Amino acid sequence: MFKLWAAILKDFTILIRDKAGLAVMFAMPILLVVVITSIQNSTFKLVNENKIAILVSNRDGGESSVQVLDALSKIGMFDVITADSSLSDEQLKTQMAEKEAMIGVTVPKGFTSAIKAKSKIIANKAISELGMEPKDEDGAKPFNPADTAVAPVSMYYNPVLQESFRFSVQSALRSAQQFVETRQILQSLYIALNNKKLPEDLEKQILNNQSSIAEIPASKDGSRSIPNATQHNVPAWTIFAMFFIVVSLSTSVVKEKLSGSFIRLKTLPTNYLLVLGAKQLTYIGVTLLQVLVIFSLGIFLFPAIGLPKLELPTEMFGLLLVSLICGWCAVSYGVALGVYAKTIEQAIGFGAVSVVILAAIGGIIVPAFAMPDSLKFFMQISPMHWCMEAYYELFLKGGGIKDVLYSVLPLLGITFAIQIIAIIGLKRQHLI
Repeated sequence: MFKLWAAILKDFTILIRDKAGLAVMFAMPILLVVVITSIQNSTFKLVNENKIAILVSNRDGGESSVQVLDALSKIGMFDVITADSSLSDEQLKTQMAEKEAMIGVTVPKGFTSAIKAKSKIIANKAISELGMEPKDEDGAKPFNPADTAVAPVSMYYNPVLQESFRFSVQSALRSAQQFVETRQILQSLYIALNNKKLPEDLEKQILNNQSSIAEIPASKDGSRSIPNATQHNVPAWTIFAMFFIVVSLSTSVVKEKLSGSFIRLKTLPTNYLLVLGAKQLTYIGVTLLQVLVIFSLGIFLFPAIGLPKLELPTEMFGLLLVSLICGWCAVSYGVALGVYAKTIEQAIGFGAVSVVILAAIGGIIVPAFAMPDSLKFFMQISPMHWCMEAYYELFLKGGGIKDVLYSVLPLLGITFAIQIIAIIGLKRQHLI
């Protein structure tokens, strides 16, 4: 026990003297988690709270086109700015830049008349299919899809707008246009049946008769709290911080090899595996300290700077278990890298790049559900993937110990495999 304690004290002394390594292990992940969470939280606010400026040139001016613009305003997603209807397409693009509008929309001439013609033909066709005669002067015209074509509403967008957000805007425009078309078809149907206009109160009852949608997270503890940017990012970047200790740990192992410390240890009445175990215990302690520091930031600092507070899971033993095993896996990887690296430069370069790659395919940088099928296999063998699955089981899904085991057991398997690889490398180099 004395030998183990002495080895731990030695590694701890070396560690606290490594200022650059401490900055990589603590300062960098703290900065990452604050910046990334702030950016993602701002993105959520952009979608849910802030309005996007949209410049509209209504070249039709009819009832249906006005209703479309009114529906756009009521969606709550846009700040509708009305432009001159006489603007050309090029002039509209220029005004978009001047008014800092990300979206420009033109409603074509004849939009209202086309909507009315389409709704009347559809209504008459429906009445005729029921074996009834439409009660208007036009009669039931033959249904011709070409007659129901409506000139498209044109949407101009700033090229910097991301594809996913552009699709959201398109969906909103389609919803507004569909609402107006449905409203006009209802009017035409009522006129065809009763030869009079649909009463306004009845129209509102029909159009507003929508079933509500209750959004409920599928958490296992029955919690209805909606996960936020903090709940997603703090565990993810804590894992990233844990694995980035491979830079400091692997260089420490390489230095001992290059300085001849391994050879001198053979002359002492001890085994290098004990020294290696002490090194792992020291760095596992560092990973747990990283968890404590970053989680504390989420709890105490984030609310002070306007970010959502980190809510810890109810299963605290599970949190400690997951943190311990994730830390051990990161340490094992660092030791194995140090055993096989021949120079400090190799350890630093390969260690940093490999951690970023593992984070990318493990679901930290890119969400796991968005991973292409060609990378799904590599995701399964990334230890970061199983680390994050375990943390998300606790933080987002409200799982317990049994649920966490499905992620912890594969992580333990990967850790044991890395340990065996490190021992094989030590034996081949005649270091143990």
